[in-house]
Amino acid sequence: MPFPPPTDPELTSETPFPEEHRPWATPIHPWYIWMSWQKLLFAHWPVEPKLVEPHLPDGLTLQTYDSAAWIGVVPFDMVITGRGLPTFGRQSHFLELNVRTYVTCEGKPGVWFFSLEAERWLAVRAARRLFGLPYFDADMELERDDGTIHYRSERTHRDVESAEFEGEYRPEGDSYHAEEGTLEHFLTERYCLYAHDGVSLLRADIHHAPWPLQRAEVDLEINTMADWIDIPLEGEPELTHYAPRIDVVGWLPERVEG
Repeated sequence: MPFPPPTDPELTSETPFPEEHRPWATPIHPWYIWMSWQKLLFAHWPVEPKLVEPHLPDGLTLQTYDSAAWIGVVPFDMVITGRGLPTFGRQSHFLELNVRTYVTCEGKPGVWFFSLEAERWLAVRAARRLFGLPYFDADMELERDDGTIHYRSERTHRDVESAEFEGEYRPEGDSYHAEEGTLEHFLTERYCLYAHDGVSLLRADIHHAPWPLQRAEVDLEINTMADWIDIPLEGEPELTHYAPRIDVVGWLPERVEG
């Protein structure tokens, strides 16, 4: 069910979304990537900061809320393409699941990914090469039954420790936007990601409208997604949210100075 991205042959820096809610201005150069994230679950656990900090590269500062670091497991359905291009069937439409925490650098809070699983071989290689992100091959399934989403992911990447996720989730209640200063705003309203290419720290800006969040009912069967970095996420998540769809534009990564 790919959705056509906006076209702009002049490649201006303007975005198709309002920008008043952003904590800093969008880059002055053109965005190049369009994505649609659909049927998305935010599942979050508080953990001791000392478990997370050793996994961050130099230059990043871990952000905490109520003295806790937060780990998010985020499964969703992805559609992606380049700006002004059509979507390309199965190569543009695939499942993805990421494991993340929250960091800042040079006054710009963003996301640090411990891992990103995807079911498309080409998408994994392209993201690893272009963004320096830890993308891994996975065998993945999504089924929807009367509003309940069953999601399964099993990492299959060669020479990398295995990780699995399986569970069901469904939205509850009306859609709303998180209020600034709340935990859910801290966890979701992030407008850049950080990566490391083995040489230096990278930052890539993204932009979208405020998240259309709903509460989520979640039943997990398997979740070993952070075991491989010695951060076990035990029991049910403390905070869960669902988003039916959000469209996103992104810029190519740039090296962080310093």
